[in-house]
Amino acid sequence: MSTLIKPFRGLRPAPGRAAEVAAPPYDVLSADEARQRAKDKPWSFLHVSRPEIDLPAEINPYDPAVYAKAAENIGAMLAAGVLARDAAPCYYAYRLTMGEHTQTGLVATASVACYNNNRIKKHEFTRPDKEDDRVRQIEATNAQTGPVLLAYPDSAAADALIDAIAQGKAVADVTADDGHTTVRHQIWVLADAGQIGAITHCFDGMEALYIADGHHRSAAAARVAAARRQEARELSSDYFLAVIFPQHAMKILDYNRVVKDLNGLQKSALAGRLAEAFKVEESTAQIKPTRAGEFGMYLPGQWFKLTIKPELIPADPVARLDVSLLSDHLLGPILGITDLRRDKRIDFVGGVRGLSELERRVKSGEMAVAFALHPTRMDQLMAVADSNQVMPPKSTWFEPKLADGLVSHVLD
Repeated sequence: MSTLIKPFRGLRPAPGRAAEVAAPPYDVLSADEARQRAKDKPWSFLHVSRPEIDLPAEINPYDPAVYAKAAENIGAMLAAGVLARDAAPCYYAYRLTMGEHTQTGLVATASVACYNNNRIKKHEFTRPDKEDDRVRQIEATNAQTGPVLLAYPDSAAADALIDAIAQGKAVADVTADDGHTTVRHQIWVLADAGQIGAITHCFDGMEALYIADGHHRSAAAARVAAARRQEARELSSDYFLAVIFPQHAMKILDYNRVVKDLNGLQKSALAGRLAEAFKVEESTAQIKPTRAGEFGMYLPGQWFKLTIKPELIPADPVARLDVSLLSDHLLGPILGITDLRRDKRIDFVGGVRGLSELERRVKSGEMAVAFALHPTRMDQLMAVADSNQVMPPKSTWFEPKLADGLVSHVLD
């Protein structure tokens, strides 16, 4: 019988090698940035997650040679003893520390069957090309090397079981600085059968888990499992690599917007249009929204606080999100941006870069206007998933981010 989560034989850095291996998630760096990060670091996991960095710069990142290189590189790390696989199935505690913020979660494998029947809930659409890329990566390496970030509903019992693992000296302890944040990554191993059983039982009693980040990774894992299930029944591919944090510990930052032009409007005309849906107030200081329904807007040399009129906030869990309110009452009807995925006039700035980055993009003349948003909350994300709806693009920016390479899942 399928359980919601299972322990697994993790593939992880050998003792003392974690700092050489740990790398940023594959999808937060460009190829050039990854190439620079991995320079003079032969065992960086970027050689597995972004193997195009070891091939000619002009190569298509979806070229078969890229996936072959990933397989070659992970094989070299195994042969050199940089990576080693645990002898028996384990769970792992994973602690992230960024400044004063700490969150401790469980590294496990999550059921593809539960993903397929929506017990592991989604809130985003996926793109076929990105799914295909992850499928090819999994098949080439015979492993899931990028964890899916999941959240579990608040559970004191689960918190206590995970905290009990994260005691004593960690088997991996790496501090990474990406120029915007400094994050400490710590891993502990749980091999005790009794504790493993208690964790499995505790999570199996939960109604659902929620995908926070990693929709393409989970969708790809489900596709690989479906293909392999035709060959044999009991396969480790029926589970996918995940790190599961408590809902209350997840940290979502604002995901802000910058727009290239005012859609032909003069500033005076823009102000008049804004007044239809927002209370508009000038400010001598930067505006960092402190609550839902509040927005900061920056035009060259001037900040404004925009507050949505209360009667315009609907009950629907998607339509009431701040990202939706901004799109429905400003970006679409006033600035003419109706397709956030494809419109080249808009760009997105993660809150980790700060409001000064919004000012910089506008002052440089690259953008005409910037909007600062209040972060989406975890309960809002879960409400959308519970209603079987999807969130608009670029609704959440989770921080701190997981590292690749600290624990991977080999498919037997």
